[in-house]
Amino acid sequence: MEAFSSKDMAMKAQKKILSHMASKSVAHMFIDDNSSEVLDELYRVSKEHTGNRNEAQKVVKNMIKIAVKVGVLFRHDKFSADELSVAQDFRKKLHNGAMTAISFQEVEFTFDKNVMMELLGECRDLLLKLVEKHLTPKSLDRIRHVFNHYSDPELLTHLYDPHGTLWPNLSKICSGLNRMIEEGKL
Repeated sequence: MEAFSSKDMAMKAQKKILSHMASKSVAHMFIDDNSSEVLDELYRVSKEHTGNRNEAQKVVKNMIKIAVKVGVLFRHDKFSADELSVAQDFRKKLHNGAMTAISFQEVEFTFDKNVMMELLGECRDLLLKLVEKHLTPKSLDRIRHVFNHYSDPELLTHLYDPHGTLWPNLSKICSGLNRMIEEGKL
């Protein structure tokens, strides 16, 4: 007998439709203003650092697709108890990463790119572990792309240079992360 579930079909359709709609304007409909502002700043950082508008758009688009797909999986209770434990670990690690990023920005001469690279790598690995049974290899590659992009040592060094062109963007990103932490969203 063929196993058919309309709920599974609906979830697959949602993931597919939402992944095709991933853009900054659509993202504004699904995420709050603060998160949207952080994404905009991350786009500007990527664009400025790479000098490539298309690459910057691709990274942010991939980030949005990942967030939407993980949200759909949560909404449809697709994660096992073990996976939910991994999700908690990911959330804690992401929170720790945000706090570290903010601290490095607020306290001069404390930035350590190796610490940031390690935190971002651990977040990437936890997220991959969480979704590896649920998402396609293409989606898993999107996760790697986003985390590898933002953990690039040259980008991090450029971003955390107090006299560099990206410092104002970092200040806005950290301000947004602070608000997310205060609101309990991160």
